[in-house]
Amino acid sequence: MAEPRVAPMPVRTETGGGGPSAAVMGTYARQNLVFARGEGSWLYTEGGEAYLDFASGVAVNALGHAHPKLVAALTEQAGRLWHTSNLYRVAGQERLAERLVEVTFADKVFFCNSGAEACEGAIKTARRYHFVNGQPERWRIITFEGAFHGRTLATIAAGGNPKYLEGFGEPAGGFDQVPFGDLDAVQDMISDDTAAIMVEPVQGEGGVRTAPDGFLQALRALCDEHGLLLIMDEVQSGVGRTGKLFAHEWSGITPDIMAIAKGIGGGFPVGAFLATAEAAKGMTPGTHGSTFGGNPLATAVGAAVLDAVLEPGFLDTVIARANRLAQGLAQLKDEFPGIVLEVRGKGLLAGVKLAPPVADVVKAVIGEKLLAVGAGENVLRILPPLNVSDADIAEGLARLRRAFAHLSAKS
Repeated sequence: MAEPRVAPMPVRTETGGGGPSAAVMGTYARQNLVFARGEGSWLYTEGGEAYLDFASGVAVNALGHAHPKLVAALTEQAGRLWHTSNLYRVAGQERLAERLVEVTFADKVFFCNSGAEACEGAIKTARRYHFVNGQPERWRIITFEGAFHGRTLATIAAGGNPKYLEGFGEPAGGFDQVPFGDLDAVQDMISDDTAAIMVEPVQGEGGVRTAPDGFLQALRALCDEHGLLLIMDEVQSGVGRTGKLFAHEWSGITPDIMAIAKGIGGGFPVGAFLATAEAAKGMTPGTHGSTFGGNPLATAVGAAVLDAVLEPGFLDTVIARANRLAQGLAQLKDEFPGIVLEVRGKGLLAGVKLAPPVADVVKAVIGEKLLAVGAGENVLRILPPLNVSDADIAEGLARLRRAFAHLSAKS
């Protein structure tokens, strides 16, 4: 088994020995696992059991656990300055913004703390753009079935999933949903009130559904034709996850606004929305803000992540490892046709559409000490760190094979 050679150090805590604490609000159906430390692609429980992490904190731990460059960046910054607020200039924030502008379509960056906040900011930016253009009636945004943009009141309305909307009153207005990949439906939905189209290049939560060939290019053309802004939600698909720095690069087009988070912090909470100067022209002093967004700790870690992902050859290695993973998953599909119905995804954002309930498969996979994530359409998401080794990919596939064999024997 390709585990790190450093022996885990058990950590004593007052919780985790039995069931979950009643003091924590019960909004998650958590697995009864408590991890004490991590190294690379591996997590260790308090008792020292090793789990291969192909969940990566839901595509967050882009460089795995305890990456030395991230640890160094955080500890060095922590010894100097944690927080001053955005009442003052933040040197690290300015440097990271300049770097993101240098390597993307964008001219402007606003830092926040999460993907939901990034998507909220993107929505506000699009609406404000039309307001300052003298068209305040243009505030509606076309979104897609199966989308997930976060858990705030606006972003659950944008996603449109009834499960997430239930019990929170009338959904926030201004969102028009159409089927993902249906260009005719998009065109039919455009009206004089439409401000923007908001899309994930790969729907992660929605079932690891990749935009059909030509779809993003067609959306770009529609936006140009009708004076709309194109918003990319790259919270899950960005920062190297698909083998490009951002997934929309595969299509050869650029958005006007983009939301990012997850991988850019490598495990530290940081998000951002990026925009062209034109799209951002309405975001003037007082229109948006964040107390913690872009503080020195967050931007120090974000800069270290960006340094690593942009190292020569890093993204080529992501593509090579993703190809090995895809080949292995295809073999499992052939071997277990009663379990695996389809292999999906792009890069190291992979999905396996299942015949048995995904909850049963997650349980079986955990039984093999492998971590993966459920998604919509009964899909198992497989999200290893971007720097996962070939040996760990082989080990992960072996553990999936054992889990599928166990399920197959039971059926």
